[in-house]
Amino acid sequence: MFPLERLARLAHLARRRPLLVAGALSGTSADGVSVALVRIRGAGPLARVELVKFGARAYPRALRASLLRAPALAAPEIARLSLEVADAFVRAVRSVAGRGQRLDLLGSHGQTVFHSGSRGTLQVGEADRIAEGLRVPVISDFRQRDVAAGGEGAPLTPYADFVLFGRRRGRAVLNLGGIANLTILGSSLDDVRGFDTGPGNMVLDGLLQAATGGRKRYDAGGRLALRGRVLEPLLAWMLSHPYLRRRPPKSTGREEFGEPYVRALRRRAPRARLEDLLATAADFTAACVALSIRRFVPESRRPGEVLLAGGGVRNAALLKALRRRLFPARVGSTAEAGLDPLAREAVAFAILANDALAGLPTNLPAVTGARRAVPLGKFSLP
Repeated sequence: MFPLERLARLAHLARRRPLLVAGALSGTSADGVSVALVRIRGAGPLARVELVKFGARAYPRALRASLLRAPALAAPEIARLSLEVADAFVRAVRSVAGRGQRLDLLGSHGQTVFHSGSRGTLQVGEADRIAEGLRVPVISDFRQRDVAAGGEGAPLTPYADFVLFGRRRGRAVLNLGGIANLTILGSSLDDVRGFDTGPGNMVLDGLLQAATGGRKRYDAGGRLALRGRVLEPLLAWMLSHPYLRRRPPKSTGREEFGEPYVRALRRRAPRARLEDLLATAADFTAACVALSIRRFVPESRRPGEVLLAGGGVRNAALLKALRRRLFPARVGSTAEAGLDPLAREAVAFAILANDALAGLPTNLPAVTGARRAVPLGKFSLP
């Protein structure tokens, strides 16, 4: 029987305000764990959210290599990975929180190893193990309930974007992680739209890793891409990808733009310089965003301001391409709205955990395609 005192503890926690909530995730690039410590007063769209601290901790090289091979691994290896990722999350949260910082709650997205929308999604990083390691209630597995309700299970951050940046028609938030996802904000939650536009850093990183045998993970600052030129015939082939014609709701991942795609790209241009391939990939990412807005966002809702978040904000070649492709929209950063662009996703999962504790629905059916709005996340109690 589930002990009543544990339920009572959750009920007490839900009534207590403010809460110190950690949000933790690792994105599709599988570089490591990002952690945001967030003080939240209230719940729902009117919650007041304050970022207290943000940090990230890289995965050990062997763990990252295993995660990138995860779709080909057998069940025993996936089970082992889930425990290793959980331990990495525990270490990352402890590292960022430091000694003496008592968390009330953790929202853990885990690490995605497979995502194919309504056909299924899988995140590893066993939440019970994290709860046991940190002695903190953990809310995890946010995508599954939306999928059960007929949705794509992604993107989930548009709800948090509305809490953080919303009630502004004409404003969009573009996250540049491994995958790029776009949120079109509005005057109410019902107005919010969002979808994955295509790759963010995934193709760029994949090209560099393939060319260097994995010695370099990413093009720091976009310096190599800035020295290249766009290969127009190759770009035309890239822009013929069927994902770009799919109407939202839609989401994508490594299954469509990961290593097999990068290999196909290199086969089509076997003599191309790495700098030119990177310049083309940066322009492809920007073109995917621009095409998505033209094809799927009504003219009256097209943004005049795009706030960027995620690791891609550090890539000058990608920013240059976005500013050219999205003109006349102004392209800036979430820092202009008061939030570190690298922290945005981790903060989002702190918000989703806080609202799960309050029993509030946080998926947006207009974004994910779910039949109805539902609370997201599963509870693990220490």
